[in-house]
Amino acid sequence: MKRDIINIADDKCTGCGECVPNCHEGALQIIDGKVRLVSELMCDGLGACIGHCPEDAITIEQREAEPYNEQKVMEAMVPKGFNTVVAHLRHLKEHGETNLLKEGMGYLINHELELNFKIQDVKNAIHQTDKHANNTGCGNRCPGSQTFVFEPISLKPLKNEYNTPVSSQLRQWPVQLHLINPAANYFQGSELLVAADCSAFSVGDFHSKWLKNKSLVIACPKLDQGKEIYLKKISDLIDLSKVNTITVLIMEVPCCGGLLQMVITAVQLSVRKVPVKAVTIGIKGDILLEEWV
Repeated sequence: MKRDIINIADDKCTGCGECVPNCHEGALQIIDGKVRLVSELMCDGLGACIGHCPEDAITIEQREAEPYNEQKVMEAMVPKGFNTVVAHLRHLKEHGETNLLKEGMGYLINHELELNFKIQDVKNAIHQTDKHANNTGCGNRCPGSQTFVFEPISLKPLKNEYNTPVSSQLRQWPVQLHLINPAANYFQGSELLVAADCSAFSVGDFHSKWLKNKSLVIACPKLDQGKEIYLKKISDLIDLSKVNTITVLIMEVPCCGGLLQMVITAVQLSVRKVPVKAVTIGIKGDILLEEWV
């Protein structure tokens, strides 16, 4: 029996992430700057993601797929590296495919000498993600649209010993990336903060820690239209306004990764090269990752 499954051309994929939220099965993730099909088991072959790929990197191919063969899937996953293997096995676990998960681990054990990573590291990575399964797992929907209820986490409070209002650190208006003028004076030689729309509502010290002394643009890689305009404006901010650094503040949900990839692409397209810091925020407001990329 033949089955339709999507195929992603690595040479065309820019990792923009526009296809990720349109895979209702959660089978796509951005890993190492590329979109990966982390679970062929969950791909329905309908191609809802295809129309959202600006690079035409996604096609549907028909191949023998019945019965499902986890061994062959692992053969395809292992060459793509540690992160892809972990994402695939984690995906199986989240969907209750215990037997397939055992088969996948069994494949790694049987081919241990051929791997460029340690099996124990894979096990540790899958175990560690259990702590954040409700927050980062794709499940049957994009985590960005899943519903959660939680108590505010305990973070260090803002210093405000006299109980007076905290001042806004916003230095300019407008802030939406579609509306800003890259040639505006307040962008000249500034430290630029590129923030996902949801980030300011999630992190408690957004103004005092992240926005202070920076110019600001905000965008949503999932809902906004005209990504090519965004690329041009960020490139102009780099080349024309000569921003010194760019800090990209994104949420942990997969679709948010498209904003970071957009900035990285803009840097690559620009004449000037500026340092980019990526900061990933959990949906509870905690900082999950902060690194220069």
